Amino acid sequence: MVNPDEPLPLVRQCQLLDVPRSSYYYMPVPVSDDDLKLMALIDRCHLELPYYGSRRIKDWLFDEQGWVVNRKRIQRLMGIMGLEALYPKANTSQRNQQHKVYPYLLKGMDISQPNQVWAADISYIPMARGFVYLVAIMDWSSRKVLSWRLSTTLDTHFCTEALEEAVDRYGCPGIFNTDQGCQFTSEEFTGVLKRHHIRISMDGKGRWLDNVFVERLWRSVKYEEVYLKAYTDVREARRSLGYFTHYNSRRRHQSLGRQTPDTVYFQSANRQAA
Repeated sequence: MVNPDEPLPLVRQCQLLDVPRSSYYYMPVPVSDDDLKLMALIDRCHLELPYYGSRRIKDWLFDEQGWVVNRKRIQRLMGIMGLEALYPKANTSQRNQQHKVYPYLLKGMDISQPNQVWAADISYIPMARGFVYLVAIMDWSSRKVLSWRLSTTLDTHFCTEALEEAVDRYGCPGIFNTDQGCQFTSEEFTGVLKRHHIRISMDGKGRWLDNVFVERLWRSVKYEEVYLKAYTDVREARRSLGYFTHYNSRRRHQSLGRQTPDTVYFQSANRQAA
């Protein structure tokens, strides 16, 4: 966005874009191999024990893996991965304070129809060299993954792309539920929901159970796909995560009466159409 070939001085370009000049000159430093291995272990611990904070993860790394790690290093890597312990706590979220947060609308609601409620979340995906972020849009009642995207950065654009694809392919839900992450509270993301007259719902702070079905999806994806392979690059990760086709059309769910998400979604949708 900042272009040194423009006649406008760099200082003024940065001012207009509200970007610190230091960010323009900053050269990113690649994550070390040692940090990548540690991040993969932290991700496994967080998936198994999501209520563990940096202190307990530090103990887990020593007890289970034999790693002696400084707690501040764990906190730094958890920040890169977008992870934090899931438990009721004071409102100390790192969300963008300028973004509006919407109330949670699903309490006590009977969610039994497709497109009644959709949900979204972002997860960290380790690779052999580096890592990426995965966003998925899920239909709450059928557990069907409607769309997904990978990104090397935690920006908003890949989340918006996934949302627009899901709406184009399956129509609009009544309610869309997310956490309070800045990607989902941004005007870019909520603007898409508002244009389609979709009601916006957001989890309470620290209330990971408010979006529990997407949390369960991450466990399935990582233990049945990601941890069994070491993606060499983003292209391989994107190709291999065709796993979602298997998840939707072949993987039976006990909570769905041993049916697949596709079966439940399309049967219910056909009944509604009739």
